[in-house]
Amino acid sequence: MTTLSDTGAPPEPDARRPAAPRTVRSTRRTPMTWLRGGGLWNLLFLLPMIVVFAVFSWSPIVQSVMMSLQKTNLITSQWVGFDNYVKVLSDPLLGEAVLNTLWFALLALVFGFPVPLFMAVLMSEVRRAKGLYSALAYLPVVIPPVVAVLLWKFFYSADANGVFNTVLGAVGIPPQPWIQDALQAMPSLVLEATWAGAGGSIIIYLAALLGVPSELYDAAEVDGASIWRKVWHITLPQLRGILFIMLILQVIATAQVFLEPFLFTGGGPAGATRTVLLYIYDKAFRNSLGGAYGEATAVSVLLAIALALLSWLYFRLTNRWSSS
Repeated sequence: MTTLSDTGAPPEPDARRPAAPRTVRSTRRTPMTWLRGGGLWNLLFLLPMIVVFAVFSWSPIVQSVMMSLQKTNLITSQWVGFDNYVKVLSDPLLGEAVLNTLWFALLALVFGFPVPLFMAVLMSEVRRAKGLYSALAYLPVVIPPVVAVLLWKFFYSADANGVFNTVLGAVGIPPQPWIQDALQAMPSLVLEATWAGAGGSIIIYLAALLGVPSELYDAAEVDGASIWRKVWHITLPQLRGILFIMLILQVIATAQVFLEPFLFTGGGPAGATRTVLLYIYDKAFRNSLGGAYGEATAVSVLLAIALALLSWLYFRLTNRWSSS
């Protein structure tokens, strides 16, 4: 029963009372609703890209998996199942190549990963001619990789008149064998790879540093913080996301290193620089009568699976850290 107020009008509804929730009817998706919503036109718009991906990306992946299960010379093929995987996994040279690749990746991570970040932070503090320093840092990336490797191979000459040995001799250090020694070969390759690839990372870090609020550095200067404390407490936390991305990209790149060991040493001396990709190359192309293409492809599939699992695990572990 409705009660009237003193004026004879019905009372106003209580504004504090929550409104009843609206019931939203779920629309059932059918082919006709998809067609009326423009699904066909969307599919036609995406069709060229789907075809390109299918021909140039997905089809080679499927063919590689099929080839890894065959014994083939690219003309005739014989189905052998997982025999190729059994052969390569029992090959001691593959284990040696994996260890060499891990050693290269570790050296590149310890020495090659901090150098671009350090250079970018140092260049960001420069007040004059910053563009010139950026261009000089990026210059090694412009040099063709083969030219850079051959140039450094000349620098690594083991005789006393070699470029690097001449510099060392000026400070009283005897000539070094460099890439001709099993212990020094891999660090020498990492040194050249760091020089060649640091420029791109420096530019990325410099661009990321532009997004760091300058007020944070101003407040740190007022508090009397040194440059190293500003880097540790401001720069690194602000670049946390890009650092995680650059780290996984470097790990993937170093796991697929091929050019440096191929042109510098050919995998020597004594197999000290034979990496996984160089092992695949040797399997497929070193035999002039026809290589073991099936075994080489099997190693490629194993490498792809290992990198995919590593990337998935890495992003699962760092997703919360990079966004917190």
